[in-house]
Amino acid sequence: MARSIDHHPPTNSRALAALASFALAGALVAIQSSIALSQTRDSTRTDSTRSQLLETVKVTGRIDDIIGVATTASEGRVGAADLRLRPIMREGEVLETVPGLIVTQHSGEGKANQYFVRGFNLDHGTDFATTLDGMPVNMPTHGHGQGYTDLNFLIPELIDHVDYKLGVYHAELGDFGSAGGAELHLVSALDHPFASLTGGQNGLGRLAAAGSTRLGGGILLAAGEVKSYDGPWDRREQLRKVSGVGRYSWERGSSRFSVTGMAYHNRWNANDQIPDRAVEAGVISRFGQIDSTDGGGSERYSLSGAWQRTGSRGVDAIELYGIYSDLSLFSDFTYFLDDPVRGDQFNQTDRRTVIGGSASHTQSVDALARTHLLKVGVQSRADIINRLGLYRTARRERFATVREDRVRQTGTGVFVEIETPWTRRLRSVLGARADAYTFGVSSDIAENSGSRAAAIASPKASLAYMLSPRAELYASAGYGFHSNDARGTTIAVDPATGDPARRVDPLVRSRGAELGARLSLADGFRTTLTAWTLALDSELLFTGDAGTTEASAESHRRGITLANFYRPVSWLSLDADIALARARFVGVQPGENHIPGALESVVASGVTWIPTSSGLSGSVRLRRFAAYPLIEDNSVRASPSTLISAEAGYRIGADTRVQIAVLNALNNRAADIQYFYPSRLRSEPVGGVDGVHSHPVEPRQVRIALEHAFR
Repeated sequence: MARSIDHHPPTNSRALAALASFALAGALVAIQSSIALSQTRDSTRTDSTRSQLLETVKVTGRIDDIIGVATTASEGRVGAADLRLRPIMREGEVLETVPGLIVTQHSGEGKANQYFVRGFNLDHGTDFATTLDGMPVNMPTHGHGQGYTDLNFLIPELIDHVDYKLGVYHAELGDFGSAGGAELHLVSALDHPFASLTGGQNGLGRLAAAGSTRLGGGILLAAGEVKSYDGPWDRREQLRKVSGVGRYSWERGSSRFSVTGMAYHNRWNANDQIPDRAVEAGVISRFGQIDSTDGGGSERYSLSGAWQRTGSRGVDAIELYGIYSDLSLFSDFTYFLDDPVRGDQFNQTDRRTVIGGSASHTQSVDALARTHLLKVGVQSRADIINRLGLYRTARRERFATVREDRVRQTGTGVFVEIETPWTRRLRSVLGARADAYTFGVSSDIAENSGSRAAAIASPKASLAYMLSPRAELYASAGYGFHSNDARGTTIAVDPATGDPARRVDPLVRSRGAELGARLSLADGFRTTLTAWTLALDSELLFTGDAGTTEASAESHRRGITLANFYRPVSWLSLDADIALARARFVGVQPGENHIPGALESVVASGVTWIPTSSGLSGSVRLRRFAAYPLIEDNSVRASPSTLISAEAGYRIGADTRVQIAVLNALNNRAADIQYFYPSRLRSEPVGGVDGVHSHPVEPRQVRIALEHAFR
């Protein structure tokens, strides 16, 4: 992102800290006072607890009633049946199933998406932790942005379900989890092999195939995808993507094992945001570019393994992974502002190996006349970054080096969480985690080399009170954090100017609390209402585009989220999510407290006609986010965006299906994302011009897919 783009600054809130401490203290008092209680053990809740422990309670999607199972109001699961019938433009849009979360793009489709949730412009992933079957997707100390989350390697047909948890109340969420997190889970087997061929406007071509078979006492799953896309842009995007997945899973007694390999390779031309003034003056079209040589390439390869054993009173799990990723980006956001002759294009590189794993033990424990559900775990990763560079370029040719670094970063967290049914209606969840990090930087500027270490503790607590089998109330509070870029923790000299630079704090504290309710007012109807607040401490952030650090003020966010899902009959479902947020700086000049890029209002809704005996299916979805501030005084605001997309399918016989998707069906001319900062065209004054820069949503397009199952 351009250097003027906000990276969701931090904030401090004594009130929130007091609220979190009060909630924790209250929960501890409840434990102590319970010793004096002589109530009999609630057999119903005990059976439920053990059912969860032994995984006999299977939650498959949004239709499931998780009253008595969920520990907070802001958690849930979306299953494959709901995911497959959603018309999507990009792989990362599977995360839009999380209430209030928006996924956009400001560049080429091979680059990580732009994410928004709970009043955050998450940039490319900071403050929202994303994992895939235990493997972290967020990349710390990344060449383009802290917490960089690229989901383009996914093959959507292989996603079995998505688990999401918003807020800082879950002990298993560590780094980047201040706004929450989501874990994507892949299938281990398919009912039948399939092949899917998709074609559409703007040069879209896609072929995906997958199948599974029994082999040597286990199940072997193999899948692959090739995709090409040019987009509506004046300069063809020429995206060329190849992905592959192989998984072998097997069972031995009470143990389950799996080994998964994934591969991904992509190349593209980028079409970054452009100045609105250039479009209005007729210099370029809405789909034009100022610098036609932007683009990039990305690779990702991983190998992971998982083991899980279920006993009569406990579950053990171990996950190990190794990831290799390589990214090279060429971007130009300011054109001729810094270099009037060669232009302002720059190249960011990131080549790393990630090694890590996690282990957990879950067990029922009898104490204080109750059966508690205890979970303890450890998570650890090491990022070995051998190429982390920022270069000045012209037409993708380097002519100057801003900085080059090698980084070794490790992070280890341990957590404990205990869930206790105090009465037939009241449950508590107490949790805590402790994280320790080391940062080692070897820079081409000797003064910027060095090492740092830091640790942080994060207590958490939730209470759940069941009013009835159809209604449950929740109160949650906790602490979280995210790490800062390692280069910012050791920096001494601004690599661009040579001026002294301030170092950042390695770990940044966040505090949050929420009150919520979950209702099942009728069969097939689920709704949750949550009022939340979140604060982050003051922080200094490393800006990858400039190779230096910038200070930001404190901030505070609060909001309300309403999520609804209704399946009145087996073949029809309706959903509607509304998220409102208020994000403000704290301790700044009056009238300068709006946070640029913070979405204030998000609405997502849809109607889905589930396949029936007639062979027909369909889906219509609406996604809208309202205007939001682009600068701190709120005098410039982004335009709202409303998109409607639809999909219809028809089954031909038992094995073949045709699907037609119409994306942006009303051909809305909205912007995917907007920014306000200075840039300069060749004919403009040397100091540049402040203005809005936009990346348009793609125009209406039709995509047709033919899928065949081999029986």
